Amino acid sequence: MTTRVGFFPQNNSLWVLRHRGILERSLPDVAWVNLRDLESGERVDPRLGLPSLHGDHLFDGGYDFIGTGATPPITAQGKGHDIVYVAISEPRHENGRLVTLRGNGITSPGDLRGRRVGLGHGSWQTTLVLLALEKAGLTWKDIEPVDVYDDAARRFLDGEFDVWVGSYPYLREVEAEAELHDLVATETLFTHRSLWFTGREWAAAHPGELRAIVEALQEADRWTEAHPREAAELFPGQTAEAWEHALVTRPWGLHPVSAEFVAEQQRAADLYFASGLIDREIRVADAVVPEINDIVQQSRN
Repeated sequence: MTTRVGFFPQNNSLWVLRHRGILERSLPDVAWVNLRDLESGERVDPRLGLPSLHGDHLFDGGYDFIGTGATPPITAQGKGHDIVYVAISEPRHENGRLVTLRGNGITSPGDLRGRRVGLGHGSWQTTLVLLALEKAGLTWKDIEPVDVYDDAARRFLDGEFDVWVGSYPYLREVEAEAELHDLVATETLFTHRSLWFTGREWAAAHPGELRAIVEALQEADRWTEAHPREAAELFPGQTAEAWEHALVTRPWGLHPVSAEFVAEQQRAADLYFASGLIDREIRVADAVVPEINDIVQQSRN
């Protein structure tokens, strides 16, 4: 049976895995699904601006396994999908932050009221903005979110929005052209981890395939950590130098889902519900399976 794995550049581990041929050694029948090819531009939820690639294709047969940031599994559970977390990375605070142009009068999250905030809506960036707003005593309704993706850096420099959730390698372009002010330290808001998840039914029916994917990802991460420049040359859209900077400043390796992470995700999920960005309250702990945690822990030994 074919195992369908979704991948895109922002999940660095899966991108490298796709291009190194590691998984095929243990799972010869792998179908790689480029998530950018699944994005039609039609938004499935106008409140989130959430592209279909971030959740629904896991349940309509598009793919079986995916890696993202913190937000997509929350929105998937919020839509009633029965997902299970597979693994998490270590914290990767250095990957991105909430910035503005220095000298424009915006100096803290409290200044966000009424401002246009550029972000990849429905990604981890939505979670960061919600947490920053909460810290300032503001809500989602106090800002004007601007949904931006590949051209975000240029649009920020062109003044289309006041504040931007920038991430590497795209922040490198902006840092080279403008003096930035960080509105809040990312590590004071959340751990900003990569994570991987799947559907409960698929995980229960394919434990061997799941184990093979986890072990292959661990191998891909070890290779990337040891060969960042070579890995950087696999990525599109930015220079190899920019991608190398992004790769060497983040942690590598998959870890079991921790109680700390579950609590952090639950706090974010509660904010999504309170803000009207998901329709139902969810319990993040329902998506944690001890047997899958065991598989991830064994892959680290």
